[in-house]
Amino acid sequence: MTQPTPDHRPAGAHARIEHRITVPTDVSMVELLGRHDEVLRAIESGFTTVDVHVRGNEVTLAGPAGDVALVARLVDELVEMAAGGTPLTPDVVARSVTMLAAGSTARPADVLTFNILTTRGRTIRPKTEGQKEYVDAIDRHTVTFGIGPAGTGKTYLAMAKAVQALQARQVNRIVLTRPAVEAGERLGFLPGTLSEKIDPYLRPLYDALHDMVDPESIPRLLEAGTIEVAPLAYMRGRTLNDSFIILDEAQNTSVEQMKMFLTRLGFGSRVVVTGDVTQVDLPSNTTSGLRVVEKILADVDDVAFCRLSSSDVVRHRLVSDIIDAYARWDRSGTR
Repeated sequence: MTQPTPDHRPAGAHARIEHRITVPTDVSMVELLGRHDEVLRAIESGFTTVDVHVRGNEVTLAGPAGDVALVARLVDELVEMAAGGTPLTPDVVARSVTMLAAGSTARPADVLTFNILTTRGRTIRPKTEGQKEYVDAIDRHTVTFGIGPAGTGKTYLAMAKAVQALQARQVNRIVLTRPAVEAGERLGFLPGTLSEKIDPYLRPLYDALHDMVDPESIPRLLEAGTIEVAPLAYMRGRTLNDSFIILDEAQNTSVEQMKMFLTRLGFGSRVVVTGDVTQVDLPSNTTSGLRVVEKILADVDDVAFCRLSSSDVVRHRLVSDIIDAYARWDRSGTR
């Protein structure tokens, strides 16, 4: 597929070489290069030391050997994605480059084409290696913890896996819960009906659900109990069989609440616990159950702990920079 052509300069990563890639005829060059050549432009802007020329179905790269080798790998990955029908965008290019430059053992074509759920005309896929590992862990374990900062897709991907499991009849219902810590779980002191009191704390779960399930069917599913959304306090005393259960914002559970939740697990069920240990809203004298649960369950089989980082953020690029800045500030001890 590729034909490297050295220009007889000294060997090494900085020696200039020319490298030709012949794109298979069954791959559309329009799909590969992107709308208005946006994919090609993304490659060129990311590797200013490499000259990229396209003629017909042949891509020629010229520049320092190390950079050309990386771009050649990138183009090969993009060709495979395009051949598989994955839409190529500048974001796909950026995420592929991040994986390749980091020396990741995972191939971008494997990560970015892994379909979790196709719904309402779009496909939900992991966008980073860490997200792919998280999704794989959910498939392999009964209980999975997804721990990481905001924007890393912890809850969204767990929700996609829950809907997938329900559609495949692997479970009979989805149970979504989170602690209403902002109200101290004293919901009776808030104005309005019970639903009006609870909804503000569960809204993020409803939002994700609306992305994945036909909105018109959600009231029916809720009424039938096929999907249940409730505060964590409502889980006490129950056993949940044949269910996909998601505990969101788990950093705001106490040690006792975490134990209570995990022991709701029944036969045929799967549990995903998500949270960000850097954003605990509990009183200062209360230990977060999420912060200590890994120590407690370290020797328990069929439990997985996945840690996502700023490199897994899929929101605005500044979110990743903000997370890293706060992490540096925390390490400095400045207050």
